[in-house]
Amino acid sequence: MKLKRELSVCQCFISTSSIKDNTSHYVKFSSSMLSLLLPRRRYCTSVAIAHNSQISRYARLGQIESARRVFDEMPDKGIVSWNSMIAGYFQNNRPREARYLFDKMPERNTVSWNGLISGYVKNGMVSEARKVFDAMPERNVVSWTAMVRGYVQEGLISEAETLFWQMSEKNVVSWTVMLGGLIQARRIDDAWRLFDSMPVKDVVARTNMISGYCQEGRLAEARELFDSMPRRNVISWTTMISGYIHNGQVDVARKLFEVMPEKNEVSWTAMLMGYTQSGRIEEASELFDAMPVKAVVACNAMILGLGQNGEVARARQVFDQMREKDDGTWSAMMKVYGGKGFELEALNLFAVMQREGVRLNFPCLISILSVCATLASLDHGRQVHAELVKSQFDSDVFVASILITMYVKCGDLVKARQIFDQFSPKDIVMWNSIITGYAQHGLANEALQVFHEMRSSGMATDDVTFVGVLSACSYAGKVKEGLEIFESMKSKYLVEPKTEHYACMVDLLGRAGLVNDAMDLIHKMPVEADAITWGALLGACRTHMNMDLAEVAAKKLLQLEPKNAGPYILLSNIYASKGRWGDVAELRRNMRVRKVSKSPGCSWIEVEKRVHMFTGGVSMKHPELLSIIKMLDKLDAMLREAGYYPDSSFVLHDVDEEEKVLSLGYHSERLAVAFGLLKVPEGMPIRVMKNLRVCGDCHSAIKLIAKVTGRDIILRDANRFHHFKDGVCSCKDYW
Repeated sequence: MKLKRELSVCQCFISTSSIKDNTSHYVKFSSSMLSLLLPRRRYCTSVAIAHNSQISRYARLGQIESARRVFDEMPDKGIVSWNSMIAGYFQNNRPREARYLFDKMPERNTVSWNGLISGYVKNGMVSEARKVFDAMPERNVVSWTAMVRGYVQEGLISEAETLFWQMSEKNVVSWTVMLGGLIQARRIDDAWRLFDSMPVKDVVARTNMISGYCQEGRLAEARELFDSMPRRNVISWTTMISGYIHNGQVDVARKLFEVMPEKNEVSWTAMLMGYTQSGRIEEASELFDAMPVKAVVACNAMILGLGQNGEVARARQVFDQMREKDDGTWSAMMKVYGGKGFELEALNLFAVMQREGVRLNFPCLISILSVCATLASLDHGRQVHAELVKSQFDSDVFVASILITMYVKCGDLVKARQIFDQFSPKDIVMWNSIITGYAQHGLANEALQVFHEMRSSGMATDDVTFVGVLSACSYAGKVKEGLEIFESMKSKYLVEPKTEHYACMVDLLGRAGLVNDAMDLIHKMPVEADAITWGALLGACRTHMNMDLAEVAAKKLLQLEPKNAGPYILLSNIYASKGRWGDVAELRRNMRVRKVSKSPGCSWIEVEKRVHMFTGGVSMKHPELLSIIKMLDKLDAMLREAGYYPDSSFVLHDVDEEEKVLSLGYHSERLAVAFGLLKVPEGMPIRVMKNLRVCGDCHSAIKLIAKVTGRDIILRDANRFHHFKDGVCSCKDYW
C-alpha cells in the first residue's frame, strides 16, 4: 500500500524570473522532494485541484454562489484558486466582485494580472483593462496581446495598432489578433501589408486573410492565397467555400466542396445555406439528404430555406424528424409559420413550446408577437408581453415598438398608449407606431396631436410618419388638414412626397367624394402611379358609384397586377350593384381564363386563447354552429324590432330578394359576432377580425347589435378598426 502512504503526484506551474511567463512548465515531484519545498511555497494537492475544478464548473454553469462557497471552504488557497474564482466572477458578468477579490489576494503573479485584463475585456470594460495594464509590475506577451485584443473587440483599431507596434516581443497570436482587427475595420490592404511582414504565417493567419479578401469581394486574391497555402485545414477550405457563397458564386463553391479532402458539419452546413439562401431548394434538399450527420444548425437552415420558398409542410417535416432541437429550431419554425400566413399553426406551436417547457428566446418571442398582431390574438399577446418582461427584454426600444403595434392591431389602444408614454427616450419607430395606430382606429385628432408632440420633442419625421398622418386624415375625412400637411411636406418638413403619400391623398380625396380631383392628382404625379394608388381610386369609385372612372382605374390595375383578384372583385361589385349581371359574368369568366382566384371572406375571434375561424354561409363547419344560428335568429328578431331591414344591394349575386336577405344574415363577421355574444363574458368587448372590408349592411347591423345587446364590439377589417357602442361606430359611417 505504498501508494497510499505517498502524497498524490501533482503538476504545478512554476513561475520564476528566469522563465518566461507565457510558457507552461510542469514538474513532477516525489513526496520527499515536495517536503523540502513546503516551507517556501504552497503547492497544489489533489484536493486543491478538485476544488479548483469545482469552482470552474460552477462558474461555467452560472452557479457563481456555489463556486464562491467552495472557494471559501478551502482550507489552503493557492494562487490558482484565487485566479479561478476571479475568472468565475468575470465569466458571470460580475466584474466588481472580481476586482474586490483580486485586491484581497495575498500574493499575485503575472497570470493573475493577465486574468484581470482579460476579464475586463470580456465584459467590454476596455478602459478599466488599460488601467490594470498600465499598473502591472511586470508584463509579458500575453498581457500585451490581451490588451490589443480588447481594443480590437471594441472597434478601437487605431489604439490597438499603436499598442501593437509598442510591443517589444510579439508571438503568432499577437500578429493574428492585430491582423483580425484590420480586417474587421475593412482595411484589407493594411491587413495584407501586416500579413506580409509576419515572421511566421500559420494556417490561422492565412485563413483570416482569405476571409478578409472574401468579405471585400476580392475572390481572385483570396483564391490565390488559398492555393498557395503549404497546409490547409478544414476551416481554410470552409472559409474559401463560404467566400464564394457570400459573393453569389454557389456553383464554384460546390466544385471546391466536392474536392475537399475532409468535411465537417460546418462545411456541409455552409454549402447547404448557399443553396437555401439563393432559393435553389431542390439542390439544397439533395445535399441535405446526402449529409452523413444532420447537425441541428443544418436542420435549422433547411427549415428556413424550405419555408422561405413556400415549402411549409416540408419544413415542418424536417422539424418533426429532428431528435434534438435548440432555440434556433423553434425560432426557425415559428418564423416560417408567421412569415407565410400560417398564424394558427404558429399559435399551436407556441402552445407546444409551453407544454414542453421550451425556453422562449428573443427571436421566437418577436415572431409570436407578430403572429398575435396579425391574428389580433390579445390573450396570447399579453402572455408574450409577460414573458418579455420576465426576460427583461421589454426595456428595448425595438421591442416596445412591436408591443405598441401588437396592442394597436389587437384593438387595445389604451395599453398601446400606456407603453408609449412609459418609454423614454422614444425613437422614430415608436412615434410612427402610435401615430399609425391612431390612424387605423380612425382617431385623426389623436394622431395629429401625437404628430405635433413629435415635432415639439425635436424628433425628425420621415416617410412613414406622413403615411400615418395622411391616412388618419383620410379615414376621418379631414380633407383640409390632409391637404395642408401634404403640401408642406417638402417645404416645412424636408420630406419629399413619394408614391405612397400620393396614394394617401388619392384615398383622402376619393373617400370625400372628390373623385375627379383624385384623378387630377394622379395625372399630376411626378412619378408613375402604382397599384395602391389606382386601387384607392377604384375603391372611391365603388363607394360613390362613378362607373366611368372605375373602369379606367380597373384597367390600369389589371395591367399592373394581372393576377390580383382585387380589381376584378371591386369592378364586379360595381356592376352587380347596378344589376349589370352580364358584365359580372364576363369578369368572372376572364378571371377563370387567367387563373385568378379571390381570397374567400373570413372572420375570426379569439375565445379562451383559441382562435375560431368563420366563413360565410350555413354550410360552414363549426362544433357550435346550431347555437350560433339560434343566436343569429334571436338577433334578427331584435334588430327588426329596432327598425332594421337588410340592404340587399350588398349581396353581389344574381338571386332573388329572399335569398339575398338570407345571404346577408350569414356573412362571416356576423357569425363571429354571434359566437362572441355566446362566449365572451359580459363587460368584456367582443373583438372580431375580418380579412376583407366589412360590408355596408353588416356594418349597419353590428351597430344595432351593439345597441340592443349593450355590448362593445370591436371589428378590424382589411382597412381599419370599427368600435361599435350604443348603436354608433367610431368611423362615423365614413370608411
